[in-house]
Amino acid sequence: MDNFANILAQVDSFIWGPVLLVLLIGTGLFLTVKLRFLPWRNLGYALKYVFGKGSRQTSHGPGDISPFSALTTALAATIGTGNIVGVATAMILGGPGALVWMWICAIIGLTSKYSECMLAIKYRETNSRGEMSGGPMYTIKNGFRIPWIGRLLAFLFAIFTVFASFGIGNMTQANSISDAIHSTFSVPTWVTGLVIAVLTFITLVGGITSISKVSSILVPSMAVFYTLGGLVCIAVNYKNVPSGIVQIFGMAFSPAAVAGGIGGTITASMMQAMRWGCARGIFSNEAGLGSAAITAAAATTDHPARQGYVNMTGTFFDTIVVCTITGLAISSSGVLGTVASDGSLLTGAALTIQAFSSVLGTTGGWLVSIGIALFAFSTIIGWEYHGEKALEYLLHKPVYCYIYRVVFSIIAFIGATTSLQMVWSFSDIMNGLMVFPNLISLIVLSGVIAKETFDFQDTVVTPDRLAKKSAKLQKNSD
Repeated sequence: MDNFANILAQVDSFIWGPVLLVLLIGTGLFLTVKLRFLPWRNLGYALKYVFGKGSRQTSHGPGDISPFSALTTALAATIGTGNIVGVATAMILGGPGALVWMWICAIIGLTSKYSECMLAIKYRETNSRGEMSGGPMYTIKNGFRIPWIGRLLAFLFAIFTVFASFGIGNMTQANSISDAIHSTFSVPTWVTGLVIAVLTFITLVGGITSISKVSSILVPSMAVFYTLGGLVCIAVNYKNVPSGIVQIFGMAFSPAAVAGGIGGTITASMMQAMRWGCARGIFSNEAGLGSAAITAAAATTDHPARQGYVNMTGTFFDTIVVCTITGLAISSSGVLGTVASDGSLLTGAALTIQAFSSVLGTTGGWLVSIGIALFAFSTIIGWEYHGEKALEYLLHKPVYCYIYRVVFSIIAFIGATTSLQMVWSFSDIMNGLMVFPNLISLIVLSGVIAKETFDFQDTVVTPDRLAKKSAKLQKNSD
C-alpha cells in the first residue's frame, strides 16, 4: 500500500510538474497575444458588468441561471482550501516570492478562463430536461472538425472530471472541514461528516437552480467575511507591510534568497518560487482546467463573449483578491518560518491560523477554521455540478444524475471521516489530466475565440464606451 501511495505521489508530481505549467502559461500567453490583450484591457468593463444589475437578470438570452449566479457557482468550486492552505504551503515551499508568481499566473489565466467559458456558451446544448449542458466536453465534441478526435478527447475530459469531482471536489474538501472543526472546536469528525452530507444532499436536490442560490449567497458572504479578517491583520501590522512586499518581490526574482520568522528560516530560489507559485495559483483559480466552463454554460446571455468576461473575473477575485489577502496577512505578521513544538516549520492551515491569531488571538483561529469550512463546502457543491454534467455527457440519462447526487453526498461523509493521502494524490492527478484536452481545444479553436471576441468588441464594448463618453461630454456641456 505504501509503494502504491508513493507511485501515486510521483505521478502527481510529474503531471503537475514543469511541462504542465509551461503548457498552461504558454497557452494563456498565446491566446492573450492572439486576442490583442482584450481580456486584460476589458477587465474593468467586466468588473463593472458583474457588479451591475444586468449580471443578475435572466432575461438576456437563453439559459438556466443569471450570469452572476453562474460566476458565483464557478467561484464556489474554485475558492476553497487552496486560498488558505495552498497559499501558505506555496510560501513555505517557494518562499514569499511564490505570491508574485501566483499573481502572474492569474493575469495570464484571465485569458484562459475567458476563452474556455466563452466557448462553453457557443457550443452548449439543451438536454432532455430543457437545461443547458456545456463545458469542454461539448466544446470539443461540437467544435472539432474531425469527429472521432473530438469524441475521444471529450470522453477523456468527462471521465477525468467525474473522478476529480469525487476526490478534489468532495472527499478532500470534506476532510479539510472535519479536521479544521475538530482541531478548533473538538467536534468529532463523524458528526461534522454527517452534517456535511445532509447539507450537501439538501442543496443538491434542486439541481443547478438550488446550487446557484446557495452559491450566490455563500460565496460573496464568505469572501467578505474572510477578507475583512485578513485586512484587519494587515492593518494592525501595517508597519511590516512595506518590508513584506519588498521581501515578496525580492524572493520572486532572486537566484537564492532567505526569509525567516520566529526561530526558523526558509531558503528558496527563483525557480522554486516560480514552480510553487504557479502550481498553487493554477490549482486555486483553475484557469485552463475547464471546470468553470461547465457552470458558465448554464448562464443566460446574449453573446458568448459576455459570459466569458463575467467568468473571467473569477480568476481575479480568487487569486488577486483572496489569495493576496492570505499572503499579505502571513508576510506582514512575521510568522513565516515559525517552527512548531516538534521543530518542523508551520505550513498550510496552521501557518495561516498562526498569522491571524497573532493579531486576533483565539478569534483568529476560529475565523480561519470557519473560513476553511465555508470555502470547502462551497467547493463541494460547486464541483458536484461539474461532475454531474460530465456524467450526464457520458450516460445521457437523467436518472444517473439523481443517483450521482445521493452517492456524492454519502462520499462527503466518508471523506470527512477517513485518512486521505492516496485520495489527495489520485484526485490531484485527475484534476491535472483535465487540462490536456481543454488546452488542446483552446489552441485548435483559437480562431473561433478570436472571431467571437472581436465581434463582441466591435458590436458591444466599443459602442458602449462611445455612448458613455458622449453622455459624459453632454452632461459636462450642460
